[in-house]
Amino acid sequence: MQRRRPKHILLVTGMSGAGKSTVLRTLEDLGWEVVDNLPLLLLNRLLDTAPGADGGDDERPLALGIGTQTRGFDAESIVQRIKKLREDQGLDVGTLFLECTGAELIRRFSETRRRHPLAQDRPAEDGIARERELLGPLRRWANRLLDTTDMKANQLSQAIRQIFSADGGKTTFSVTSFGFSRGLPRDADLVLDMRFLRNPHWDAQLRPGTGLDADVSAYVAADPAYDAAMAQIESLLLLLLPRYQAEGKAYVTIAFGCTGGRHRSVHVAERMAARLRAEGFSPTVTHRDLQTAPQDSLEGAPVSMARGGE
Repeated sequence: MQRRRPKHILLVTGMSGAGKSTVLRTLEDLGWEVVDNLPLLLLNRLLDTAPGADGGDDERPLALGIGTQTRGFDAESIVQRIKKLREDQGLDVGTLFLECTGAELIRRFSETRRRHPLAQDRPAEDGIARERELLGPLRRWANRLLDTTDMKANQLSQAIRQIFSADGGKTTFSVTSFGFSRGLPRDADLVLDMRFLRNPHWDAQLRPGTGLDADVSAYVAADPAYDAAMAQIESLLLLLLPRYQAEGKAYVTIAFGCTGGRHRSVHVAERMAARLRAEGFSPTVTHRDLQTAPQDSLEGAPVSMARGGE
């Protein structure tokens, strides 16, 4: 049986308050297996187990959070352990050290009203100095050093996505159609109302069809406001979606609604998805209410009928 290629192991360590929790949460979002502050006795057992040795198919990379609060912490012994794993077992073990200036760490501890873990009854700067000393061997050994002094949490998260994700932490985009008469989609980030377009429901020949049909699409596209509105919506989406991705948002759902969710919203959702694909995005498309039956009571009467055919 051919041995599986060892999965990547990353030790995440550094100064308390420098962003270790943010890094681990981001790696978990990227599909990594994450373990934080596991006692070193158990950590040794975990690392001694070759990836895939249990016959499982889980080949996810593994991130291990380690700090001075970890039970049994000894930076020198951890470095020796990493060397042994790399040399004896050929495991791909990396170390990410999170650095931050003392002044910024003091500000963060003051802002959150937390006590430094190594200075429960003393000023934070005493704990910071002691921690730098204890972490020294790991800092010198680490193959990645990331200074978070000037980073906010979202900036740190995005930096981790760019470093450790093959696709830079690409956002998953979804486009959906829906009917307002059946409620808003719960997961929608952007909701665009298509009820200003003329409604195919009130054409007896078009009513049984959907926005996927050519004749229904042509009817919707013939609305005098259609071209200008679509151009404006496309421009808005092409402005916003790259910004969502730059901010590290994992999922973005764009929802187009009409009254029943069968005609106008379906057509526009398909058009916008095609436009996004042409710009290099890869949205998935769903039509929540496409299979529902046409119903006049849901659609409401058009203005001309409500006024007696004027």
